[in-house]
Amino acid sequence: MTCRILLTLAAVLFVLPYAPTRAQDAWRPTVVSSNGMVAAGHPLAAEAGMRILRAGGNAVDAAIATWAVQGQVEPGMTGLGGDMFVLVYLAKTNEVKFINGSGFAAKAATIDFYKSRGDIPADGPLSIQIPGAVGGAVLAVQKYGTKPLIDVLAPAIEMAESGVPISENLARGLSGARAKLSKFDSTKKIWFTGDRPLQAGDIVVNKDLARTLRAIATNGADGFYKGQVAKNTADYLKAHGGIITEADLASYFAYEDTPIRITYRGIDVYECPPNSQGIVMLEALNILEGFNLRYMGHQSAPYLHVITEALKLSFADRNKYIADPKFTPNMPVKELLSKEYAAARRALIDPNRAIDGEAPPGDPRRASPTTQPAYASPRVSPTTVGAFDPDEFLNLTTYLAVVDKDRNMVSVTSSLLSGFGSGMVAEGNGFILNDRMRYFWFEPDNVNSLQPGKRVRQTINPALAVKDGKPYVVFGTPGADTQPQAQLQFFLNVAEFGLSVQEALEQPTVISEGFQSSYYPHNASGRLLVSAMLPEHVRLSLAKMGHKLDVRTSRGVGSVKAIMIHPRTGVLMGGVSPTGDSYVVAY
Repeated sequence: MTCRILLTLAAVLFVLPYAPTRAQDAWRPTVVSSNGMVAAGHPLAAEAGMRILRAGGNAVDAAIATWAVQGQVEPGMTGLGGDMFVLVYLAKTNEVKFINGSGFAAKAATIDFYKSRGDIPADGPLSIQIPGAVGGAVLAVQKYGTKPLIDVLAPAIEMAESGVPISENLARGLSGARAKLSKFDSTKKIWFTGDRPLQAGDIVVNKDLARTLRAIATNGADGFYKGQVAKNTADYLKAHGGIITEADLASYFAYEDTPIRITYRGIDVYECPPNSQGIVMLEALNILEGFNLRYMGHQSAPYLHVITEALKLSFADRNKYIADPKFTPNMPVKELLSKEYAAARRALIDPNRAIDGEAPPGDPRRASPTTQPAYASPRVSPTTVGAFDPDEFLNLTTYLAVVDKDRNMVSVTSSLLSGFGSGMVAEGNGFILNDRMRYFWFEPDNVNSLQPGKRVRQTINPALAVKDGKPYVVFGTPGADTQPQAQLQFFLNVAEFGLSVQEALEQPTVISEGFQSSYYPHNASGRLLVSAMLPEHVRLSLAKMGHKLDVRTSRGVGSVKAIMIHPRTGVLMGGVSPTGDSYVVAY
């Protein structure tokens, strides 16, 4: 009898569908609502977007309102002086739109010019490219919003005039960037008290920023790229040795382009086209579609191994082929995203050995792997755990997601590049300027080589997905080269393993550095950053495969924010990774 019962139980367990294990309760609940939802890097930014939704605005209006406030509560990550990519899902027509709000290099920015000065500086006037975010924001509202700009920007204008309190996370960021910011009196005037950066609980009032926002609200993009704001920018930079002119600023334009897409197990996943690195996540998903990930097991060593290897191969192709389409018009984007090419790349993944060093790029036009990579020997798993500094990996950019009552979805990533960008605030304008020039290459034959007027390859790449013709999930993260890696792992957590949004965002993540970094001088450390949350036996197995582990005290999946739409009821389900001031607001 006992034997028969055991056999029966074994048979039942064998046929049961996969159910993910719950190691512990989520640190936050998944936020649910029926009407509208905003997930952002700060509660005041999310609340600004919610204010617009409640006033009858749509998801686009709310997204740009949220972004305009992010520049004040997350000034080290975004603002008017940065760049922006926008993906919009239109529920009425079931279409996905993309707006490119990235900037380009000044007319005087040449390889010879920068080489004569040694390199691309980490901050200051020569680290700055033409900011594109304002152009992208205005275009988004004009094309797909429902409210006038003055209404959309009203929350940000009010906060700039009345003051915004400094959070603990922002105070920590200001303190960490003290050396950079203290170089410029116009920056200190806003973000310091004397020689001390503002601290938690202080209030920052920014009348100059309010005037700049009003100029944009009144005159659209021309209020930023022409007139007094542009003159302030150009004059200030010239006085400090910069090369951006009023003519450079006046020549800027944001534009619409066709998003890129793949189908992963019946789910249409959308990303930003070049000059974004959005293709990395999509190519990696195509490669991974050929593996039985559920059979491998969630967060198992075999599962994390194939994720890492697929990403290495995809990043190798990014570095070989992806750049500004205006300067590289024949990029093999369609071929890179083909299932045939994914099969050729998949064949290079050894289930027992990691690729050693950088993976070779493939030949997508021939659907060929071209070069066999070298494979690593087993390594010793490290016994020490290093502290995880979010400012090193994540707090370099910010992200927001919005879904409205009609189930329009908006996915926006915006960035200054590194923490507090160039560190410079042009006198009279109130916003920090980017340091995006640091992503260019000096080698003339590199697709991402520096040229005047060229848009650098961007790491920002917001995403969204549609399932069975219905909105499914909108998601994204800050974090430079970590972005497609964290986004991919979040997506698999929900699409493959059925985790709830918040559970999916709190899982440990692996981050590869087995490719040339986007940051000048573009080093490849070869490390695989893993969370100490992973069981020791998993880390040991990864090391035996040859992965060069760097164990950190990281929590959660990057700094992903996400909103899912329940397929049957349409209920909104939102969550954020446990980083910074990230928050979800809904009604």
